[in-house]
Amino acid sequence: MVPLRCPLALASLQPSTVVRGIFNTAARLVLIWHCAARLVLGDPIPVKEKQGAMYGLLTLKSTNGKVIAIGDQITTVEGNRVRSRLTFHFRDGSIDDEISVFTQANVFQLVSDHHVQKGPAFREPLDLSIDVPSRVVSWREVKNGKEERHREHMDLPSDLANGMTLLVVQNFPEKAAEVKVSYVAAGSKPRLVKLSSTPAGNETFRVAGIGRQSKKCKIHVEIGGIAGVIAPIIGKQPPDIEMWVTSGEVATFLKMQGPLFENGPIWTTELATPTWVETPPR
Repeated sequence: MVPLRCPLALASLQPSTVVRGIFNTAARLVLIWHCAARLVLGDPIPVKEKQGAMYGLLTLKSTNGKVIAIGDQITTVEGNRVRSRLTFHFRDGSIDDEISVFTQANVFQLVSDHHVQKGPAFREPLDLSIDVPSRVVSWREVKNGKEERHREHMDLPSDLANGMTLLVVQNFPEKAAEVKVSYVAAGSKPRLVKLSSTPAGNETFRVAGIGRQSKKCKIHVEIGGIAGVIAPIIGKQPPDIEMWVTSGEVATFLKMQGPLFENGPIWTTELATPTWVETPPR
C-alpha cells in the first residue's frame, strides 16, 4: 500500500492553543517551556519495503459508520524519489489534501510536505508547507477574518515523518518495542512533536469469509516539554492513532482510526470496496 499519512490531531494538533491554555495564568513559565521543549531525535525510517507506483482508493467513515469522504492516493516514483498525494473529498465539499515528497535508499527521508484542510468538516483551516533542504516551514492562519502568512526557519531532524506515518508501521523493525519519529504539528506557531509507535498485537479480519491476520500499531503523540506534562491533565493530549496492516511478507494498509484535527471525532480510514453499475441488457 502507498504511504498513507496519519490523519491527525497530528498535522493539526494546534499546540499553540495548548500552550495558551496552559500558560494564560502562568506567563512566567513560557521561558521555561521554550527551554524544556527540545526533543530527543529519533532514527530515520529504515527501508524494508520500497514504495512503487500506486493508485489507492479509500473511504473515510464517521463514528456511526457513515461514509463522509472518498480518498484518492496516488504515488509515483522517479529513481529513488517518491511523490505521494492523498486527497479526501468530503460529501459536504470539504477537502483534505496532502502532497509528500521523500527519498528511499537505506532509509526514508522527507524532502517536502504540503498539507491543506478546508471546508465545514474542519473547525479551522490548515495550510502548512515544509521544505526540508531549506529548513523552512510556511503556514497560513486566519485571525479576525484576515489571512496571515508566516515563514520560519526550523531545525528539522532527519527522522521527520510528515505524510509518511504509514511507512513507520509498514517498515517496523522485527522485535522492536517502539519506534519514535519527529513530526511538525501545525498551529499559530508550528512545533516539533514526537510520534511513538508501538505494536498492539494481532487481530483477525475476513475476506469473503476467510480469516486473515493483521498487525495493529498504536501511535502516540508526545508533545514534549512542560506543555506535554500538563496536556493530559487539562485534556489537551491527542488520542492515540490506531493502524492495521496485513501480516506476512508485505505489510499492506488495512485500516486507521483517529481524529483528523484537534479535538475532532474519531474517524475511520479504510480501503474502498468498488461496486459496479450493472448495464441493462440491450
